[in-house]
Amino acid sequence: MTNPILIIGGGLAGLFCALKLAPKAVTVIAAAPIGQGASSAWAQAGIAAAVGEGDTIGKHVADTIIAGDGIVDEAVARLMAAEASDRVHDLLEFGVPFDRDLEGRLQVSREAAHSESRIVRVRGDMAGRAIMQALVDAVRKTPSIRVLEGHVAEQLIVENGRVTGVRARNHAAGGDAMIAIRGSGVVIAAGGIGHLYEVTTNPAEARGGGIGMAARAGARMADMEFVQFHPTAIDVGKDPAPLATEALRGHGATLVNTAGERFMVPLHPDAELAPRDVVARGIFAEVQVGRGAFLDCTEAVGTAFPDEFPTVYGYCRDAGIDPVSEPIPVIPAAHYFMGGIWTDQHGRTSLPGLWACGEVTSTGAHGANRLASNSLLEAVVFSARVAEALRDDAADAPVGWQEGSIGSADLEAPDDSAQMKRLRGTMSANLGVLRNAGGMREALRTILELEEGAETERFRNVLVTAKLIAVSALNREESRGGHFRTDFPEPDDAWKRRTLVTLDQAEAVIPDFVEA
Repeated sequence: MTNPILIIGGGLAGLFCALKLAPKAVTVIAAAPIGQGASSAWAQAGIAAAVGEGDTIGKHVADTIIAGDGIVDEAVARLMAAEASDRVHDLLEFGVPFDRDLEGRLQVSREAAHSESRIVRVRGDMAGRAIMQALVDAVRKTPSIRVLEGHVAEQLIVENGRVTGVRARNHAAGGDAMIAIRGSGVVIAAGGIGHLYEVTTNPAEARGGGIGMAARAGARMADMEFVQFHPTAIDVGKDPAPLATEALRGHGATLVNTAGERFMVPLHPDAELAPRDVVARGIFAEVQVGRGAFLDCTEAVGTAFPDEFPTVYGYCRDAGIDPVSEPIPVIPAAHYFMGGIWTDQHGRTSLPGLWACGEVTSTGAHGANRLASNSLLEAVVFSARVAEALRDDAADAPVGWQEGSIGSADLEAPDDSAQMKRLRGTMSANLGVLRNAGGMREALRTILELEEGAETERFRNVLVTAKLIAVSALNREESRGGHFRTDFPEPDDAWKRRTLVTLDQAEAVIPDFVEA
């Protein structure tokens, strides 16, 4: 008898990987019911794939490289674009109802920074939800996949230099038992970091715990300074903030301030369709000086809004806004993390026995700024590659589960209370859309203070991720992509490279930054 492969995370990357591994035995460990705690389910846009007339893999690669602002790994971007069509067809086979034209061809639309129409969608803005529902249904019907919902993975088990399992706790049951689950291979697909920030489009589970857990086990991290802020979250005080999809601007919607001025026009030749980081800074500047920012869809979409963009329409109506006749208030929100656990082209991490896929990773595909709709694509391409690698590389590990008890202090979850609020506040104020050395040092000091009082493994993992973001951002003395420093506002060719770091390396330089 051999152990199953363990997959930590019940979002797109985790479930797709589990399905691609069938009929190999897999156990999916998910903090929330599968699909529900996943950022993928919130994704409105779709999947980028060069399947339209006149489009090519080469054009998709070129757009990805331009958006990534000088540090995309071209080989990774090429393999991602090349495998897009096959992965879209996999999703069709799993039952995803992508939009088609009257001849039955996949319909594609255009988004910011894409040179061609190449976004494959579901009913305009419902791709994420439809993809996740199809995958959840497929997983439930697959006998080789076991799902442990309500379990939070908190520590990797490393024996003789190899990851052999995970320690997890059943938070749903509220019990004090930490279980050790052994696996022939461990895959982290635990999602992003949006909830490290006060305004985010991500669900509450996306707080970087998987990244911190891997870092604490010694895994190498990459590009931790690069956080993407979606320019147009709907500013109605909700957490998470609902998203006004980029496709609205692709449709011709404009960004205006309270004076009715299209403030993006003087900032970039592509105006509203400029890269996300540029648009986010433009909106942030208007909000900071009190002019506000609004997405005006009244002419571009108008009465077609309920049919063309039902999800956004529903969000607006819930907030008392009629987007058919009035502009939508918008604000930048933490949306996607380009950084994460370093992996090779097959999802292998620097730790033997550990693989990773999805937003938790940094593959080099996105560089300093992700191209719209490449996130769902990266998740399916690399989770399929992880599954392929695991067929060859997974090793047998000691069989069985071990139950053990933990200290009562670990039963509380202060990471959801005052400490987490304090962390989100300092991250937003000092490591957000605009950054400078003084603010980032202040954030780092706050993170270190919170670490001293941290009472749970779960919160320690979150704080390690925040610390690595702060150190990496302080270290990169330039502006590039999602990392913009007001004290170093220009790019510097000396920094035209990816950042690789371990937790030990980051800890070694922290005194220099804190005492500066």
